[in-house]
Amino acid sequence: MRLLPHPPLAHPTRPVHGGARKPTRRAALAALLLGTAGVAVWQWQARATQGSIPSANLSGVGDDVCIVAPPTPYNPASGQALAAAREVPADARCPVCGMYPARARAWAAQVIFADGDAYFFDSPLSLMQYLGNVAHYTRGRTLEAIVARYVTDTGTGAWVDAPQAVYVAGSSALGPMRAGNLPAFADTAAAQRFAQQRGGRVLGFAAVDAALLQSLAPQRGSAETHAH
Repeated sequence: MRLLPHPPLAHPTRPVHGGARKPTRRAALAALLLGTAGVAVWQWQARATQGSIPSANLSGVGDDVCIVAPPTPYNPASGQALAAAREVPADARCPVCGMYPARARAWAAQVIFADGDAYFFDSPLSLMQYLGNVAHYTRGRTLEAIVARYVTDTGTGAWVDAPQAVYVAGSSALGPMRAGNLPAFADTAAAQRFAQQRGGRVLGFAAVDAALLQSLAPQRGSAETHAH
């Protein structure tokens, strides 16, 4: 009886531990690249979305800017009366436009309150605008609490009581902001001579109204008629 050879024994398959096979190195690299691409796409979409959001309407911003102009307190040691005109401090700022009145002393103006605090202005125009809306430019203040108002005489440089001064509107003289203003004078004759040389019309304190202020400073927005 012929014996047949035995078939070769099959090697047992090595069991795989932990379930599925671990990802290969190439697969891991591919996953990393896909993740990076996804982040880039997300960032691009975020920028695109941000650019599509309509911006706030800023038209008119700048026409009425909030300016912090601290008052200058009264100094009893100065020997001056509380309501007397004072020299302009170098660091004083105009509460209307933010300029430093001391840098254009020939145009400066000021108001003094009953508590002794003073505010300084770069020009008669800014003073008039301030008097039209005191609480707006200096919160907590009222027109009734003002005890003195002064402007600078264009001819002499001396302080003049603002309600008693004479003004020239529409002349070629440009104020500190390089625009039309209200040069002030202690007497009518001086104002008339100035108007003959530089143009404009002569008017008193009571004649300065909202329409005139608006024509001289349209960029500052509408102005209320100042009280006297």
